[in-house]
Amino acid sequence: MCDYKKLIEDTMEFVIKISQFLLSLSLLIILHELGHFIPAKAFKTRVEKFYLFFDVKFSLFKKKIGETVYGIGWLPLGGYVKISGMIDESMDTEQMAQEPQPWEFRSKPAWQRLIIMLGGVTVNFLLAILIYIGMSYFYGDKFLPVENITDGFLIENTVANKAGLLTGDKIIAVDGEKVENFSALPEKVLFGKQITIERNGEQSNITFPEDFLAQLIDSKEKDFIELREPFIVVQVPDTSFNKNSGLKKGDIIFGLNDFETKYADEVKLGLEKFKGQEVAAKVLRDKAEINVPLKISNEGKLGLVYASNSTPETLEALGYYKFESKKYGFFESFPVGLKKAKDRIVSYWDQLGAIFTPSTGAYKGVGGFKAIYDIFPSVWNWQYFWNITAFLSIMLGVVNLLPIPALDGGHVMFLLYEMISGRKPGDKFMEYAQMVGFFILIALVLFANGNDIYKAIFG
Repeated sequence: MCDYKKLIEDTMEFVIKISQFLLSLSLLIILHELGHFIPAKAFKTRVEKFYLFFDVKFSLFKKKIGETVYGIGWLPLGGYVKISGMIDESMDTEQMAQEPQPWEFRSKPAWQRLIIMLGGVTVNFLLAILIYIGMSYFYGDKFLPVENITDGFLIENTVANKAGLLTGDKIIAVDGEKVENFSALPEKVLFGKQITIERNGEQSNITFPEDFLAQLIDSKEKDFIELREPFIVVQVPDTSFNKNSGLKKGDIIFGLNDFETKYADEVKLGLEKFKGQEVAAKVLRDKAEINVPLKISNEGKLGLVYASNSTPETLEALGYYKFESKKYGFFESFPVGLKKAKDRIVSYWDQLGAIFTPSTGAYKGVGGFKAIYDIFPSVWNWQYFWNITAFLSIMLGVVNLLPIPALDGGHVMFLLYEMISGRKPGDKFMEYAQMVGFFILIALVLFANGNDIYKAIFG
């Protein structure tokens, strides 16, 4: 019965996550391709196909309206518009061998072709900006200022510890820049070079090794920089040697004998200190302090289950952290949304820089479709959905700007060359460049999704 119940729960989780994944992906693909389609039609360029997903061998659906076939392919790896007279992934060399026609892409002025090619990424960035503006207006912001974290962070990651970061450290700045919002801090630290910390009232700088990211990925440890949380009892099993202690669900242990344990990490230290002994535990229950006798095993265990992922509301109610909320008016939300989009673009560009720098080892963390699927929550939450979609839109826009033939950025690169030099690259050269770019893209897709498979098998 339990296995049947778990199967239903796992199935529902999969359905919810895959629905969000496909909805977000479809929305991004359609709008990206519309970014090419609209200026192409505006410049009277014939668009032969407009497809969501790829129609290798066959389509799930297709209908011709006017001169364009609209359809849905079966392979959800992207989408495309096929523009007449353009050397693209279709590699339609037969059409290119014929005389140019007025309605073809290759017959249009370079500036029009440039606008058509930049249309997709422009829509991606505009969509992200609009989403961030809308989220700022409808949801506002709830965040934890770094300055409100008075007792430092929980840093139990062994790689971070080896680099010099320890639990209780306050992070003052990253590369000389103060970070105000805790949610942005772990990423800033990950891609930073010099971290300014305060430990025991004294400030010092920690310089990460160049392959710090590679070490983190190889360690397979998921935790990095976290909030220190209280030790909240979730369950005292009937098999526990402390089952008759009087501990109840919701109790907070904040002391063992004379050893104060405000945070769960301090409770662990206390358990090591008093292992094999019986102690008087100071417990907070319904805002009242009581003493509970507890046995600590020779291994430093209490034999109970405790919480390690308290919600912001719980942490704030217990007085551990003070979160701040901001609401924005309609016009106030515009600069806020613009700043969020700009920060995200800069952040993702920095990540790409690290990925394409082999010495950092960041390429080991590259993920494919499984990695994207995994970032969606197991419950439907529109705020999370739009936040993830905005990030994916930025990711799609930035990646498409890379100067790789077969990507929009590759076409833009050749168009800029043509506009500056006055010489148009030959069709044969463009065909070869497109083939090279296509193979590069296939290699990148295989590498990213291969990473997903490797992580799934080897953890």
